[in-house]
Amino acid sequence: MRKLLILAGLNLFFCFIAFAIEPFRFALFTDLHISISNKTPAIDLQSVVNEVNSSVGLDFVIVSGDVSENGDSLSLREAKTILDKLKIPYYITAGNHETKWSESGATDFAKIFGNDKFSFIHKGFEFIGFTTGPIIKMGDGHIAPQDIDWVKSELSKTVSKIPVFVITHYPLQTGDVDNWYEMTDIIRKFNVQAVLNGHYHRNMILNYDGIPGIVNRTTLRDKDSVGGYSIYSISDSIHVYEKKIGLNQRVWLTLPLENKVYDEPDKSLRPSFEVNNTYKNVQEVWRNDTRTEIYGVPAVFENNVFFGDDLGYLNAISASTGKPEWKFKTGNRIISSPAVSNGKVVFGSTDGNIYCLNTKTGELNWKLQTARAVLGNPLIQNDTVFIGGSDGCFRAIELKSGKLFWKFSGLKGYVETKPVVAENKVYFGAWDTYFYALNEKDGSLVWKWNNGNKGSHYSPAAVLPVYAHGKIFITAPDRFWTALDAGTGTVIWRTNQHEVRETIGISEDGKMVFSRCMNDSVVALDAQTDYPKQIWKTNAGYGYDHNPSMLIEKDGIIVFGTRNGLLHGIDAKTGVVLWKHKIGNSIINTVNIISKNECVLTTSEGVVARIKY
Repeated sequence: MRKLLILAGLNLFFCFIAFAIEPFRFALFTDLHISISNKTPAIDLQSVVNEVNSSVGLDFVIVSGDVSENGDSLSLREAKTILDKLKIPYYITAGNHETKWSESGATDFAKIFGNDKFSFIHKGFEFIGFTTGPIIKMGDGHIAPQDIDWVKSELSKTVSKIPVFVITHYPLQTGDVDNWYEMTDIIRKFNVQAVLNGHYHRNMILNYDGIPGIVNRTTLRDKDSVGGYSIYSISDSIHVYEKKIGLNQRVWLTLPLENKVYDEPDKSLRPSFEVNNTYKNVQEVWRNDTRTEIYGVPAVFENNVFFGDDLGYLNAISASTGKPEWKFKTGNRIISSPAVSNGKVVFGSTDGNIYCLNTKTGELNWKLQTARAVLGNPLIQNDTVFIGGSDGCFRAIELKSGKLFWKFSGLKGYVETKPVVAENKVYFGAWDTYFYALNEKDGSLVWKWNNGNKGSHYSPAAVLPVYAHGKIFITAPDRFWTALDAGTGTVIWRTNQHEVRETIGISEDGKMVFSRCMNDSVVALDAQTDYPKQIWKTNAGYGYDHNPSMLIEKDGIIVFGTRNGLLHGIDAKTGVVLWKHKIGNSIINTVNIISKNECVLTTSEGVVARIKY
C-alpha cells in the first residue's frame, strides 16, 4: 500500500502513513530568561538540559525565545554554553527580551547562535521559526517585512501539503503582534498544523484567525520548586505534554493530525482605516514601501530624505517624489537616526562604526570605529558630532574630519537617545539607570542623576531630552515626568500624575513641554514654572501606547505617531485634536516636520512617507 501511494505521487497521504509508522517526539523550551545577575534561570535550564539528555526518544529541541533577560552578549553566551550540552540538535529563535534591551541592537543573537530564524524538515514535517520583535522599541510584537517575505519563500519551496509547524515567541494575535494577519494570510495557504509560542509562561490553546496556537510553559520554576518544559509527540495525533523536572509528564492537549484547509481570513479581525475617511484633508504626498524594517527618525537636507534600515543601508530618496537616489551599505542593521549638516550625513551602525557620508553622492567622507554597536542618535552642533555608543563611551567628533575631540568612558550601559546641548553641557540618558551631563568642551562629568530605581529597565534612556528655562525635562519607564536643574542635576519637580512613558516634546517658543500618557491622553505642562503646572490635557483616543515616539511641534501643531500606525495632529495651544491619519498598523517613529503642514515619517513596516495635513 505504501509503495502504491508513493508511485501515485500522493505526497500528503504518504506523509500521514509515514508518521503512523514512524512517530517522533521533540522538546520545546521557551522563556529561559538567562541573566548574569540571577543564577536561578541558568540552574533551571541546566536541569532541563540534563533531563532531556537522559531521556530516550526525543529527536530535537525547539527554543522559542526570551532566551535571555536583557538580550546582552554575556547572558546569551551563557545560554548557548548550556544549550550546547544537549546531545540532540536544537533550533532557536529570539524573543522580545532579546530584541528590546540589547546593546548590540539585537544583532548579537544571530552572531552567537548563527541565526535568529530557522527552517528544516524532519520526517516529512517542516518546522519554521522567526522573530517577532519589536527591535529596540517598546510596542507590540512585529514581524519584519523582510522576514514575512522569507517565510513565504521558504514555505513555497516545500512539497505541496507537507505538514508544517510555525514557531514564534509572541502569539500571532491582536495585542501581541501588530501585523499578525500578514503572517497568518501566508501560512493559512499551507498545511500548518499549529503555531507554537511562548511569552505567557503558561500552557494555553489559542486561535489565530482559525489556525491553532499552542502557548507553552517556561523553563523557569516560577512559583514551583523546579522548572520544566514541553514535549510534543507526533503520531496519528499531536499530543502536548508538560514535563516538570523529576516528575511524570502530563498530557494537557491533544489535536488531530490532519490535512488543514483554512477558510478565507476573517476581515473583521483586521485593523480599521475608517479614520482616514473622517480626516480627508490629510494626504500621503508619496509613499515608499521598502519591505525592510526601519527604526530611526528620517533626516531631510536639500530635497533628500535620509534613513537607515534593517539590512544595514543608509538610504537617500527624493523628498519630492520618494524615489531612490543612492544607498550606502554598512556591515549590519542601522538603528541610529541620521543627522545632516553642511552636506554631510552622520549616523551609527550596529557594525560598530560611526559614518559620515556626502549627502549628494553617498560617498564615504570618514568613519570612526568603536568597540561595539552604535545605536545612539547623533546631534550635530557647531561642526561637532555628539553621539553615544554601546562600548561604555560617549564621543564628540569633528564633523569635517572625523577627528575625535573627546571621549567619556564612564557609562555602564548603552546609549540609544539623541543628546541635547545647552549651557555648555551635553545631556543624555543611558541604559545603566543614569542620566548624564558632560562638559561640552572636554567631556568631563558635570553630574549624573538616578531616578531611584536600581533596575536598568527603568533607565531614562529611550526618551529624547528637551531643555528650556534652565531645566532638562525627561520621562522614563518608571512613568514619572521629571524636571532637573540643568546646572546641578537636582530635581526641580517630579510627578507620576499623568503616567507618561519615554515620550516628550517642547514648544517652539520653549514655554510648554508635552508628553503622551500611556492611555489616550496628551498633556502640556508649563516649562517656566518650578512645579508641574498643567496647561491642558486632552483625550486623543489612541488607546494604550508605550512606543517612544516624541511629540514634535511646529507652527502651532503637535505631530506624533503611535505604536499602531496612527498619526495625530494636535493644536499646541489648546490640545484640541485637529486630525488623525492611519498609515499602517505598526510603530511610527518620531516624525520630521519639514514645513508648516507637511512631515516625513518612517515606520517599522518599512514605510517612508511624506504627509500633508
